Amino acid sequence: MDYVRSKQRVADHGEVFTPAWMVDAMLDLVGGETERIDSRFLEPACGSGNFLVRILQRKLAAVDLKFGQSDFERRHYALLAVMSAYGIELLADNIAECRANMLEVLADYLKLDVQDELNRAAAYVLSQNIVHGDALTMRTRDDQPITFAEWGYLGKGKFQRRDFRLHALAMSSTFTAEGSLFAHLGKHEIFTPTRTCPPMTMSEIAIANGGASAEAV
Repeated sequence: MDYVRSKQRVADHGEVFTPAWMVDAMLDLVGGETERIDSRFLEPACGSGNFLVRILQRKLAAVDLKFGQSDFERRHYALLAVMSAYGIELLADNIAECRANMLEVLADYLKLDVQDELNRAAAYVLSQNIVHGDALTMRTRDDQPITFAEWGYLGKGKFQRRDFRLHALAMSSTFTAEGSLFAHLGKHEIFTPTRTCPPMTMSEIAIANGGASAEAV
């Protein structure tokens, strides 16, 4: 694999891709978390998804180990694995490639076709979780605050979505640090979601994709 697409992109954006062996070595340092299906990972300069793809593969292996005997649970927890991965990226072509790479991993794992509702639901989730923006400014390409969806699985085929601004999430450790002016406050008193959606089924998440082909997201 080429670790540099062009010298110009390196000069303009510092773009260098991490080799697979290094990705695995780094993830091994937090191996227990990569195997926990609902643990959340954010890659602030995700590129084409080298880290996020490998994290998803590890989580799907955990899904297979725990829920391989139930197709219903396997599908729903596989979607939860996708929901737990987040990325920010400056370059539009990398965004598209990252989403496509992750969707391909899921589709290969469950042998999905493009029109399967799980494939369409995952495509929508990736459109929300993999953001075109700048992690340093915490703003999107169109200069809006970066907002991430916190997805949770409630069981029995129902998912919950709450939206939080990245800036508030990044500041949480500051507010709760010992000696902080706000240390006596609970996180729930400071960090409230910008939106809370009613519980949704996989089908309802797929419909949020707008009926478009998952390949077009």
